[in-house]
Amino acid sequence: MTTARSDRLGNRRRSRALEVQDEVKELILRRRLVAGDPLPTESELVEELGVGRNAVREALKALQAVGIVDIRHGFGMFVGRMSLNGLVDELAFHSRITMGDERSHLGYMIEIREALESGLVQLLIDRDPVAEPVVDEVLERMEAEAKVGMVSPETDKLFHDALYRPLNNPLVGQLLGAFWDVYHQLRDDLGEPDEAPDDVARKHRDIRNAVVAADRDAAASAMRAHFAGVRARLARLQEKN
Repeated sequence: MTTARSDRLGNRRRSRALEVQDEVKELILRRRLVAGDPLPTESELVEELGVGRNAVREALKALQAVGIVDIRHGFGMFVGRMSLNGLVDELAFHSRITMGDERSHLGYMIEIREALESGLVQLLIDRDPVAEPVVDEVLERMEAEAKVGMVSPETDKLFHDALYRPLNNPLVGQLLGAFWDVYHQLRDDLGEPDEAPDDVARKHRDIRNAVVAADRDAAASAMRAHFAGVRARLARLQEKN
């Protein structure tokens, strides 16, 4: 087989696999399936779509990689649940290789997260916020940790999850969680925090107090102060390089 013919066949197979991906997605939409619902078996898809088994397998692997299909060996195939794991891994990798640059991927990500959270606290204020008991519980835990030496990353993450829960927007948690996972994959590269644990806890309480008081200016100021420590760690690393 000539190289040209081999390339044509390869391109045809890839093109057919892409068509099958679209057909599987259309099947999910047409049947109004949701995350966790079972999908037809591989053999059923071959018959229903009228395509070869290899094209179906290739398409399913690609859909599994982006979280649209969940293949559980021994159990079957299901509509996947949305995941940003691929984004997290890619952001973490590219952030690591640009860590010492003046404008690193991590720096861009911090800008985006700060802009996102600054907007989210304003949304909370629009919703006539009240003091959420779970937020106060997390703050008490954070302050107790600060007294013995360090606010744990888990408690910090829990505060942000609890703060935005009244928005009832599941994508908020997923997006912030993805940014969080990237940042904490890189925490060893960034070195020790510059802020004292008491300051970390205080800045989080300032955010809570500003939101509950519906003080927009104070909320914006508290959020800037919160991210100042993260920016300082990144700046310190860039100075070393």
